[in-house]
Amino acid sequence: MDLHAQYLSIKPEIDAAIAEIIASSAFIRGRYVDDFEEAFAKAVGVKHCVSCANGSDALFLAMRALGIKPGDEVIVPAHSWISTASMVTHAGGKVVFCDTEADSFLIDTQQIEPKITSRTVGIIPVHLFGQPADMDEIMAIAKKHNLWVVEDCAQAHMATYKGQQVGTFGDAGCFSFYPGKNLGAMGDAGAVVTNSNSMAENIAMIARHGGLKKNDHQIEGINSRMDGLQAAILLSKLKYIDHWNDCRIKIASKYRTRLDSCPNLKPPPLKNNRLHVWHLYVIRSTNRELLGRRLTSADVAWNINYPCALPHLPAYAGHKYKSDEFPNATSDSQTIISLPIYPELKDECVDRIIEIICSIE
Repeated sequence: MDLHAQYLSIKPEIDAAIAEIIASSAFIRGRYVDDFEEAFAKAVGVKHCVSCANGSDALFLAMRALGIKPGDEVIVPAHSWISTASMVTHAGGKVVFCDTEADSFLIDTQQIEPKITSRTVGIIPVHLFGQPADMDEIMAIAKKHNLWVVEDCAQAHMATYKGQQVGTFGDAGCFSFYPGKNLGAMGDAGAVVTNSNSMAENIAMIARHGGLKKNDHQIEGINSRMDGLQAAILLSKLKYIDHWNDCRIKIASKYRTRLDSCPNLKPPPLKNNRLHVWHLYVIRSTNRELLGRRLTSADVAWNINYPCALPHLPAYAGHKYKSDEFPNATSDSQTIISLPIYPELKDECVDRIIEIICSIE
């Protein structure tokens, strides 16, 4: 990504927002935080948005507000950023990994029910790389087994499933505004969205030292607040998110059209009835090392998101998961590579990247 290019495209607005925060000393909470929470809730189509310090905290706060207890099991996909799993543990629960689909990077809904036990309390589907998970099937399973659902929307700002925004299906939706996200701050920030009045109040209370008013600590909470500076920046950027997502979609379409016939690689799947917002453009390549070297030699940035399936990380070595327990997630982690994609990426740059990739036999 080129974050500076995005800044330059709206520089006067960002500079004015930062100057206003400095002039008013509205560094913690304040009008800009309130205004952003209201605006983001409206943009997503929910009643409440509770801001917090980052996307990881958003997951933690949602689970704490849902009353997770020690030993409670939560099902998460085996291929994601570690926060999806680690926050279950930090909130007091036990993470249970589920493999991903063979034709996508999303949680395999056919594998969820076999993972459910008498201790299961919830499911965290991840709308990975910007594409929504199968929310119809996930919500049907949750209803059947009386489970809560917390959507990990960290990479899917304004993505939709059958016309409905992600984050609005489950009990809560958790967003990250890390600088590289489709809607990114200039530092860390996050939010939880929900239609539940009581849950929104509980989340806010937990995030603000256990009270909604200063010195009125109803419970023992934590300190997870969005800075006023980040709220002002996000509020300035929010009006552009649909345009920026459209730019990503056009770039992804160009990649897909041209790369579909290239040997030794597979473009990312595009599932029906979903608006994919392409936080990342991730392909599978049988020659990933060679492709990486070629891109590097041509001064083209690339990354691997994520190079190890979660169950096989050292953090979970104590569980002694076998290498064949999560075949799709494991295979994907060994073949995926992320290509440049951001709204300001020029057509000629996309063409050059495609030419490099397709030149590899």
